[in-house]
Amino acid sequence: MIDNIDATLIGWSRAQFALTAIYHWLFVPLTLGLGIVQAVMETIYYRTGNAFWKQTAQFWMKLFGINFAIGVATGLILEFEFGANWSNYSWFVGDIFGAPLAVEGILAFFMEATFIAVMFFGWNKVSRGFHLASTWLTVLGATISAFWILVANAWMQHPVGMQFNPDTVRNEMVSFWEVALSPVAINKFFHAVLSGWIVGAAFVVGVSGWFLLKKRETTFALASVKVSAVFGLLACALSAWTGDGSAHQVAQRQPMKLAAMEGLYEGQRGAGLVGIGILNPDKQYSDSQDPFVFKLELPRMLSFFAERDFDAYVPGIANLIEGGYTERSGATALSAQEKISRGKLAIQALASYRAAESDSLKRQARAALDENFRYFGYGYIRRPSDLIPPVGLTFYAFRVMVLLGGFLLLLFAAAAYLSYKNRFASKRWLQRVCIASIFLAIAAGQAGWVVAEVGRQPWAIQDILPTSAAISKLPTASVKLTFFIFLALFTVLLVAEIRIMLNAIKKGPEMGGN
Repeated sequence: MIDNIDATLIGWSRAQFALTAIYHWLFVPLTLGLGIVQAVMETIYYRTGNAFWKQTAQFWMKLFGINFAIGVATGLILEFEFGANWSNYSWFVGDIFGAPLAVEGILAFFMEATFIAVMFFGWNKVSRGFHLASTWLTVLGATISAFWILVANAWMQHPVGMQFNPDTVRNEMVSFWEVALSPVAINKFFHAVLSGWIVGAAFVVGVSGWFLLKKRETTFALASVKVSAVFGLLACALSAWTGDGSAHQVAQRQPMKLAAMEGLYEGQRGAGLVGIGILNPDKQYSDSQDPFVFKLELPRMLSFFAERDFDAYVPGIANLIEGGYTERSGATALSAQEKISRGKLAIQALASYRAAESDSLKRQARAALDENFRYFGYGYIRRPSDLIPPVGLTFYAFRVMVLLGGFLLLLFAAAAYLSYKNRFASKRWLQRVCIASIFLAIAAGQAGWVVAEVGRQPWAIQDILPTSAAISKLPTASVKLTFFIFLALFTVLLVAEIRIMLNAIKKGPEMGGN
């Protein structure tokens, strides 16, 4: 592990990874969502034999292909950064974290590479049934790819299925299926994929709205709205359900993140859920200031979402730092300072184990290590206050995600209702809102990742490895340089995709014929 790392290096390393992840997640959701929409449209073509649906599917497939290609490029760079910028992380948990990424590359990417060529170039070369199967298998491959990546991320939030080996100073996997099928991984997969479906639905509804405003391809646009609005409505409803599950899991396993999401400094029974609010920027966890300048809350709902009990106790930031409250297990919570002390004991025990020359000394050191290993990561924390994530960013990002999700639910409901009543074409104001919804859906997804990753800080792996101990010992200047190189590269790729997509949209679908 690394001691006395320059805080500037940590900041730039995190910034570079965040930059790559943000750009990558601009492309992934659209791939997941648009892939389903195009597959549904081709399924309608397969069942009806109507060439209109074939041509409709081909248009959205063209946009899917443009987005898919650029998304792959950013994803590859993201994986390389683990070895370059986060070598301590890769050494410490690479045996576990690398496994789902390897499966993703071998299985999911192989599926995509195998069937995507048939999907794009197999029209009129293979049977309709085989082409439809290739389309669905391409979409399934992309979804499976997302699953394994989200399994890896979920493990960082809730590390399971592992055992620490003091001889190699590495965590080793003892149960692949415990890692792959943990409740956190399953819920994260569905919630993230559903957010992608929402982006895909919003994209189709928005582009269709543009065609209607221009009075072009109206039959195509209205048919696309009918399919995508219902799909988006379903995705929003399911996303709300998985979001509830995600909040419950955060309360169980990452209580500091939950406290930051709610701006909750002092724990209470029957805690209310803040609907909207303005945080007091001067608030410190150890003072008596009111955390809010203004707030509207739903009484007792935070306790219900956290513990499925309206009267349950929810600890706040100050309680998590100071300890002393009764945990759900009945044990008395340790203070942050006590966890830091035990973490230092674990680190010292590891050093003693590796330096021991006799079996008895090794056994003694190993016993001390095993007793305190659950607090190992705390040994690298300098101050208790370092355990508090950026409260403002986490709090506001959570509300952006939830409020935009609610807005999109209403928008899809209105679009679905009006399109099936044959009144959507006359609602020009709604068509403009649909265009704006593309950007709002993307913003909602990005805000969700801000909550997940910023709210987890200072941990690279929850309670086991802080970011300060996970990074590579690199010159800060080199990380800065690559940050700006990646910024320029990703921006060029994004601008290129937007221009290519806009040109394809302006050209429109090729309707008519067979």
